[in-house]
Order: sequence, then structure tokens, then C-alpha cells
Amino acid sequence: MRIIAGTERGRRIEAPEGRITRPTLDRVRENLFNMLQGQVTGARMLDLFSGSGALSLEALSRGAAFAVLADRDRRATQCQRRNVESLRYADRTRILSGDWRDIVRTLTAEGETFDLVFLDPPYEMTDLRPVLDALRGVITGRTLVVLEHEARRETLVPDDFVLQKERGWGFCAVRFYRLREEETP
Repeated sequence: MRIIAGTERGRRIEAPEGRITRPTLDRVRENLFNMLQGQVTGARMLDLFSGSGALSLEALSRGAAFAVLADRDRRATQCQRRNVESLRYADRTRILSGDWRDIVRTLTAEGETFDLVFLDPPYEMTDLRPVLDALRGVITGRTLVVLEHEARRETLVPDDFVLQKERGWGFCAVRFYRLREEETP
């Protein structure tokens, strides 16, 4: 794998060995970031179910201000640390290892908020209502939530998460959501 664009363009990054993580393919990342134009620069982002951290690292290379990478697999977080060190992004990242629920609770308690959230859960995890409900403490109506999922599977999200865009590439698809803000009278 490699960084597609930005300050670290062409730099190689590693992915954890084995089949537990499923790194986002280069062509998918390239198309995804083309869709995100103008929304990455200066963004604070959360990469939940981050695996190798490829999405966060790509965003940082393209000008994101800060990224939290979170995964429960220790091999994945060790790989993320090596990638972060190799790219010299330690001052712009935070790596968290553990269950997504605990991580989101911690970030909420700390008062963290994010402009951009990447979700790349295991493909068999199709009911994302608990994840998105938990994220309410760290997002606003301006936060863009990017979900990577298996193209042929339907995913469940809360009704107040509004689909903004979607696109598929073979077995992989992405959907962009925003939380519908309550209208004030």
C-alpha cells in the first residue's frame, strides 16, 4: 500500500498481516478522497475500525490537522504506530486500542469533536445504529461520516443520519452521512 497524494505521496505504508483487517484498496482511497475534496484540509478526524490507518494517513498527507486512529486489534494498532512513526505524524495523531464502545465513551467524556469520521467496520457488521448513536457525543451536524461497507449488503443507520452521497467499486462501497440537525422555530 502507498499514500496516494499530498505531502507523503508515494510513500509506502504497511498493513497488518492476516485476514482480520481489510485495508482499503488504493483505487478506493483515491476515489474516496476525490469525493472529499475541500473537506479534508484542516479537519479533525476519527478513524474508527481503522486497521492499518491508511485512511487517516492519507487524510493527514492531504492536510488534515489531526487524526484519532482506533481499532481493537493489537496487531493493527502496532502497525499504525509503525506507519505513524515512519511518516513522522506522531504530533498529529492519537492511537487508541480497544472496543469501539469504550473508545467513543472516552472521546465523548474528553469533549472531543470531529469534522470527519471514517467507519470501516467488519463487513458482517451491518447494523450500525449502535455505532452512530454512540458517535452523537463527538459529532455535529457539520461532521461528515464516511462509511465503507460491502457493496451488496444493506446497512442500517439511524433515521436522522441523512445520506449525502454513495459510490461503489466492485465489492466495496462508501456512503457519506450527516446528522440531521433539529430545526429551531
